[in-house]
Amino acid sequence: MGSQLVQTLRQGVWASLTGGWYHDPDQNTFNNSCHLYLWMFLLMLPLSLHLALPPTTMALSIYCTSVTIFFITIKMVNYRLHVMFDKGDVVPPSSLSDVIQGAENKSNASDSCLAAKLSADSAALDCRDLEYNEADLEHPSPQLTTADNSSSGIDVHSHPDENDPPDLNVDADGFLRIPSMFRKYGPGGRTHVRGLSMDSGKDAVLIADRSQNKQTTMTSSKSDLEAKEGQIPNESNFVEFVSLLESINSTRGASGIENPPEEVTNEEDRDSIDESSETSTQEKPSRKLYYKLKLFPGKWVNILYDRLALLALLDRNQDVVENIAVVFLAFLVAFLGFILLNHGCFKDIWVFQFCVVIASCQYSLLKVRKAFSASFHSPLDVFQGHNQIVAYSRAAYFCIFCGLIWILEQMLRRKDLPVSTVYGITIVLADALKFLRDILVGITYCFPITFLVGLFPQINTFMIYLLEQIDIHFFGGTAATGLHSAVYSIFRSLTALSLLYGFCFGALKEPWDEQHTPALFSGFCGLLVVLSYHLSGQSSDPTVLMSLIKSKLMPTLVDSEEEGEDSEDIKDPLPEKLMNSVKEILLSDLVVCSIAYILTFAITSSTVFLSLKVVLYALAGTVGFVTHYLVPQLRKHHPWLWISHPVLKSNEYSQFEPRDDAQLMWFERLYVGLLCFEKYVVYPAIILSALTNDGFSLSHRKNCDVLLMTVAGMKLLRASFCNPSFQFVTLIFTIVFFEFDCSRASETFLLDFFIMSIVFHKLSDLLHKLHFIMVYIAPWQIAWGSAFHAFAQPFAVPHSAMLLLQTFVTTLFYTPLSPFLGTFIPPGCDDNNLNSIFYEYLTRSLQHSLCGDLMLGRWGNYSSGDCFILASDYLNAFVHLIEIGNGLVTFQLRGLEFRGTYCQQREVEAITEGVEEDDACCCCEPGHLPHVLSCNAAFNLRWLAWEVTTTKYLLEGYSISENNAATMLQVYDLRKLLITYYLKSIIYYLIHSLKLQTWIKDSSITEALVSYTKWHHIERDPAVFSVKIDEDYVHCLQGVTRASFCNVYLEWIQYCANKMEEPVDCDEDSPLVTLCYALSVLGRRSLGTASHNMSNSLESFLYGFNTLFKGDFRIATKDEWVFTDMDLLQKVVAPGVRMSLKLHQDHFTCLEETEEPAILYEAISNYKTSLVICHESDPAWRKAVLSSRDTLLTLRHMVDDGTDEYKIIMLYKRHLSFKVIKINKECVRGLWAGQQQELVFLRNRNPERGSIQNSKQALRNMINSSCDQPLGYPMYVSPLTTSYMGTHKQLRSIWGGPLSLDSIRTWLFSKWVRKDNLTSCNSGVNMEDVDCAGGSSSLSHNPNSITSQSLSLYQARPNRTSHANRQHAAGLVHQIFSTGDAHVCSTNAIYDKFKGMVHPSY
Repeated sequence: MGSQLVQTLRQGVWASLTGGWYHDPDQNTFNNSCHLYLWMFLLMLPLSLHLALPPTTMALSIYCTSVTIFFITIKMVNYRLHVMFDKGDVVPPSSLSDVIQGAENKSNASDSCLAAKLSADSAALDCRDLEYNEADLEHPSPQLTTADNSSSGIDVHSHPDENDPPDLNVDADGFLRIPSMFRKYGPGGRTHVRGLSMDSGKDAVLIADRSQNKQTTMTSSKSDLEAKEGQIPNESNFVEFVSLLESINSTRGASGIENPPEEVTNEEDRDSIDESSETSTQEKPSRKLYYKLKLFPGKWVNILYDRLALLALLDRNQDVVENIAVVFLAFLVAFLGFILLNHGCFKDIWVFQFCVVIASCQYSLLKVRKAFSASFHSPLDVFQGHNQIVAYSRAAYFCIFCGLIWILEQMLRRKDLPVSTVYGITIVLADALKFLRDILVGITYCFPITFLVGLFPQINTFMIYLLEQIDIHFFGGTAATGLHSAVYSIFRSLTALSLLYGFCFGALKEPWDEQHTPALFSGFCGLLVVLSYHLSGQSSDPTVLMSLIKSKLMPTLVDSEEEGEDSEDIKDPLPEKLMNSVKEILLSDLVVCSIAYILTFAITSSTVFLSLKVVLYALAGTVGFVTHYLVPQLRKHHPWLWISHPVLKSNEYSQFEPRDDAQLMWFERLYVGLLCFEKYVVYPAIILSALTNDGFSLSHRKNCDVLLMTVAGMKLLRASFCNPSFQFVTLIFTIVFFEFDCSRASETFLLDFFIMSIVFHKLSDLLHKLHFIMVYIAPWQIAWGSAFHAFAQPFAVPHSAMLLLQTFVTTLFYTPLSPFLGTFIPPGCDDNNLNSIFYEYLTRSLQHSLCGDLMLGRWGNYSSGDCFILASDYLNAFVHLIEIGNGLVTFQLRGLEFRGTYCQQREVEAITEGVEEDDACCCCEPGHLPHVLSCNAAFNLRWLAWEVTTTKYLLEGYSISENNAATMLQVYDLRKLLITYYLKSIIYYLIHSLKLQTWIKDSSITEALVSYTKWHHIERDPAVFSVKIDEDYVHCLQGVTRASFCNVYLEWIQYCANKMEEPVDCDEDSPLVTLCYALSVLGRRSLGTASHNMSNSLESFLYGFNTLFKGDFRIATKDEWVFTDMDLLQKVVAPGVRMSLKLHQDHFTCLEETEEPAILYEAISNYKTSLVICHESDPAWRKAVLSSRDTLLTLRHMVDDGTDEYKIIMLYKRHLSFKVIKINKECVRGLWAGQQQELVFLRNRNPERGSIQNSKQALRNMINSSCDQPLGYPMYVSPLTTSYMGTHKQLRSIWGGPLSLDSIRTWLFSKWVRKDNLTSCNSGVNMEDVDCAGGSSSLSHNPNSITSQSLSLYQARPNRTSHANRQHAAGLVHQIFSTGDAHVCSTNAIYDKFKGMVHPSY
């Protein structure tokens, strides 16, 4: 315990304070000394220059130049050495004496030389034993030496340029032949050398016999290659791998060291090896190689070093760009740090502290302790192992803060800083800048402590967060899903802002009258609405848009990529579906934006907004109150947490298992109508009114006000288009506050509304945080474990004050309650869990319907970042809304375990249990009023961090039914029935195969099946055939014959053959029967082999059948004829195994019917097309689920808690009913951040820690288990998926689908054709009887009314007929009615005329 604490303090705390430097006792003296001198140099250089030289540009130049040259030298040498190791240019030795002499020279020159020395006798013996063969002479081996890990040597030569590495011999099996001098002697005169297979890349051991010079292979572990950092061994660096593996083998302890032969090893060598085995890894003897480092053409040096020692000394930068970035960052740290020292920002002892910060930032660019950097520098990196960005984060943050301090210093030097008044508050700009500078300086001082506790995330995460918040609060953006997404979002917002600012500045450049709006300003307003609408409907992730553009501009390239991906098996329909949705949106925006621009230009050109302010405000408040408060409350499971059931109930509320799609209700239509009216009419009118009314005053302002107006207008419009759920509250508060409370402090309405939208966003986060804290720490919510809890509760009051301060700070910066960690967690899940496919299909279903359901109000009010739980009988999914746009929603689904832990089950029970039957009120049970909750139930619901919003939410998914296979096959007769169905299925697939004639006529198959043509041939394998399970078993013969097989299966063979279009000979002596008989024997023998020849045992039988079901066939020697064509196994026997399982399952429901050949044949034919039967690990299973197949069947082997079971799993696609639970999003963020702090920072590895125990008021276990690994253990984590409203059928039926030029042309053409062709109805029929325009009829005494009714029935469903049929039908109507004798046209006659033109699907 003490050593672990010291190690944590040394490698964790101290390394974080210094930027990565600490004394590592496991490293040798050379490495530790280099690290110490590096850090001291980086610390003393700026300190000494600052104290010795005056603060001039010369001192700055000297320091920056020194640091730049220093880093360039180190990085260049490091990069060249790694390139040298990668290429593997090994110097061939001239003789063995040179090798020994070189090792002695390097040992004398180094302070860590090897104690063991080779004696002259042993060297002479080595020279006699290690003789080169001819291949070794042709390709000389690299020079070897025995030295310490830190030893290095340089042998300078002047030789011709040798660029080609030495070729290595490869034997017939694809293994490299290692020269004899690489081999390590073992007992018995054998040598052991580690190598790699060139054809498979697997680790292997090459064992060479000294006497016979033979090489064989045996399997070994890959763990010794972990230090190679993902390199792929090849011929060029193979020698280095051998050396490294020898070094690793020699460091595994005394038990792992192989003693050399007695004639080679003396007592001194043996003692030295025993001593070295007790030393550290870095100080153990290992074989070294000379590598050729070319300096100039014709000049190169020999380097005695290896990659492991170099990596222990300095970190590696992979490419040239990364090295340039490191050098630039080091220069920037030196420049900004020293320029602040010159400006006098730091005094006295703080100069030394600032130099420590500079040294830590620069040292982190050279060496970062990988094992602890993830825990103490940026805890987020622990999920992905060591992340190279960690090395840049500290230096990048230093540059950001010092750059801001430098800018503030330059601004403070100005004497004419203004004094401004904003909202009635006087702001002295000089004092404000000085206060901000002091804060930044203080944060810079605290860099070591800040990075110790992990207050700063990775620099890329910080940039994502910063750009996302700027885009959301200033430009009305939605969210960012990554760094590319954040850069793309801010770039498009700035582009739109630049364009709008130009128009606005041109319109307001000169004053103008309120009664006459300039045309340029009207154009600006129209362009503002158009750009805001377009940007609000586009996702922040440009991946799908780029794919669409690529498919249009470079279709040939896209087609070639799809062909290369083998699209037949793995093509995913989702990308094409997303591209089609984006294409629809772009085409719709083209039409909508054109119309919106014309309307906006026309309206703003008039004076309509001058007298409509009050009306618009009242309309926005009323519509917002009804849409976002009244209707959602009435639809909740417990409205206002007082009523026991919803007031506005869905049609499925009272149904037990709904089978159809959710029915569209009248209040959902009302909700969508009010929402669209609010988004597209009310708020754009309010913002345009504010722009118009403030235009006159803003035309007299400065450019800054014009920019503010443009930013505010774009932000408010985009926010209103995306999600106006809380806009009406912000609007009402803005009007009340600035009109009545602080009317004198008001600026313009547009700016007031803009500021209040940001303030209300922060207040909403604050309320969520306070609600979570109060719910989580409420005394009556705590499970008191002892009297100590009641005693300790009052002492937590002082901590509550700190928690409150922390809440305000985290709200200001939009971070989780736990300040130690960042907010981004990379995705991860349990890929080995077969049940994850159900959550993947659930994600696809949500992608199809989530956006539409949200717009219909089925999930209640929502906003970006909200979290929901979908709970059903066995599926519990966590849904996180990432981005809310105009007609799109980006979300992520996390699937929880089917059979959760005890804590998860308790929380699921808390969700599913009802509170309607609770009659308690305080300590008594007086009951409650009808349709109203009791006092206790209402009180408890208010102290939960979650709320049930919907109880019957329908989503398409798969219901699972499972049967125990052991129960269905317990009896021998049932196993015999399964074998019978197995053989009949093989016969069916054989006869229906397209290759049947080829197989029957194949001479090789015919020759192999000669024995099966003889009637007296008997199959007598007692391990395969048995009277208990084989229907055709002959007891007296103790086996199966052709006669017995025909007696049972000939009728089935002939029935299947007669069903074929081409006639096939199927008599008893036909080749077809012979092939069927042979395949039946092969199928049963394969089952017996897979069952380990113990088919009589139920467990063995199930194991063997499951093996065949997976497609694993072990073919006996006598059945190798089947390899003539593998389709015999893949297309005949394997499907037969799977089909037999379904037929056997149907046997329990219809016993008599399956015995009839006709019924059995029809069943197999139907199942072949409608049912997917395969193993869950088969790619066809996933493809079938994602393709939304109706029914699937599989056999699953389940091993859980010591139970070994085989389950027959049946999947049926149907509508699943879920409960939708909305969770406080700050509860989720706080618990996830707390888990990171506990697991990563505090390193609590207790699997039963208290932080994951059940907490019903916060659903703590379900939330923490849904977090990504290693914090949680989700079964499935989906990628970020975008749902579009255009894919929702019911919502599409309301608004008619996206507008486009084609849809408008089609609609107009259909209306014009219908009106033009049906006007002729007046000539032969009464208009009172036929309503040609509407296509309906009224039944009267006129005989023609019946005719018109038949016509109306046809016209009521025009979508089912083609356009040509519609025209022909209209002409036929004209022809019939224009004859003047309408009485002749009876109903049957007209029906006969029309039935030939109706679409077949009619």
